[in-house]
Amino acid sequence: MGWSTRQLAELAGTTVRAVRHYHEVGLLAEPERRANGYKSYGVAHLVRVLRIKRLTGLGLSLAQVAELGDADEHPEQTPRELDSELAATIERLQRTRRELAVILRQTEALQAHELDPVFAEFDHLPADAHEQTRQDLAERLYLTPQARKMFTEFPSARDMCAGAPRGEDFALCAIAQAIHELYNPAQIDVLIRMNR
Repeated sequence: MGWSTRQLAELAGTTVRAVRHYHEVGLLAEPERRANGYKSYGVAHLVRVLRIKRLTGLGLSLAQVAELGDADEHPEQTPRELDSELAATIERLQRTRRELAVILRQTEALQAHELDPVFAEFDHLPADAHEQTRQDLAERLYLTPQARKMFTEFPSARDMCAGAPRGEDFALCAIAQAIHELYNPAQIDVLIRMNR
């Protein structure tokens, strides 16, 4: 004698509604019916519901569970596929964390920039600033902790562009264009002097 839908749900630690939903989306085969018309679930159904619960508990959607199919056909393939997918997800998340770390460092540098009077002087440098003023400012900027850190991390602009999605040359052109839009000629000269 098999189990009713309620009994199957209780054995699997889920709800009758979930079992019915698994039928609706094609994850669980319909069982045979008893003479009285009630469903009669067997061990294979219980194993399938437990497998669905376990896979969704690992973070897979029902659609992904459906794509995996029945693990009984290829029992070693399902864990390998899951492991491969999880490895790709972990790599993507680690890449995201690395990018977030860069953003956080940049945010901290910008906050430090706002507190340093030398950077305020650079921000307000007039376009027609005298050459000696520009040289003096470049030397003082170069000695700031933020500039030293930047030059340590990126000895050249090309280092800053390493790994750019569209290539280093494209990234360098974009940086040059941004510099010309953001800074006046005297500020650009100060930046050039800092890099000498």
